[in-house]
Amino acid sequence: MIYASSQDWKRSKAKRILLYGMSGLGKTHISAMLREQNNWFHYSIDYRIGTRYLGEHIVDNCKKVAMETPFLADLLRSNSIYIASNITFDNLEPLSTYLGKPGDISKGGIPLEEYQIRQSQHYKAEQAALIDTAHFIDRAQTLYGYQNFICDSSGSICEVVDPWNENDPILKTLSENLLMVWIKGTSGHTAELIQRFDKAPKPMYYQSDFLLKSWEGYQIETGLSPDRVDPNDFIRWTYSRAMTHRQPRYEKMSNWGIAIKNEDLKKVTSSNMFEELIANELERNIGD
Repeated sequence: MIYASSQDWKRSKAKRILLYGMSGLGKTHISAMLREQNNWFHYSIDYRIGTRYLGEHIVDNCKKVAMETPFLADLLRSNSIYIASNITFDNLEPLSTYLGKPGDISKGGIPLEEYQIRQSQHYKAEQAALIDTAHFIDRAQTLYGYQNFICDSSGSICEVVDPWNENDPILKTLSENLLMVWIKGTSGHTAELIQRFDKAPKPMYYQSDFLLKSWEGYQIETGLSPDRVDPNDFIRWTYSRAMTHRQPRYEKMSNWGIAIKNEDLKKVTSSNMFEELIANELERNIGD
């Protein structure tokens, strides 16, 4: 780890953190708080994916839908209007909408084959955005003068790296540049996170094998054919199983850094409290 002790962390004038864990456990909330209260640069992996790597795909998909309306099609062809994505740290809906949900087209779904193509695009984009982290650490400092840096990672980070490979290039690069911090939830958080995801779905990447097994399992359980699958119900069904699927991957990733409990993080209301929480966990793990 880049901090050899709790005291090393406290003395550092350039604190660097990467938060990871299931969507809904507070990564973006804490990152935004640090950005607003203190001299922290907030680097959002999902935002980077949606602007730098999938931005063109998102806009093209919107244009494709608009072209189905003759009035808008004429305006687009004559360059009289333009379409842009207004993605923000707090509003990732343009990215979520582009990734879509497989299932019944009449209910807003897309064919599984198209969903898989977009999942593959997300996989490559997330890996690239994670690799970009080191560049943004330098950029934040040299261009904007930020010393402290927090990377707000995607909930699917554990799907695009190999936690069991001690030479995984992405994890190796990240751990050399930041302190990796797992926000650890409990079984009691499961229902709450599923409910929260249901209200505001976050961009999700699923490994191909897991996705196909879920797709087949859902159809067996419901008796529905692929073209009759309810896309909203399927994505909720799959998300709840993804939480179990990801737990051992997160657990293994914790060897690259430290873990903090979600209930402890929820008590944090200031940057000083956050820094103290990290210091206490470092002391518990490696001492002073």
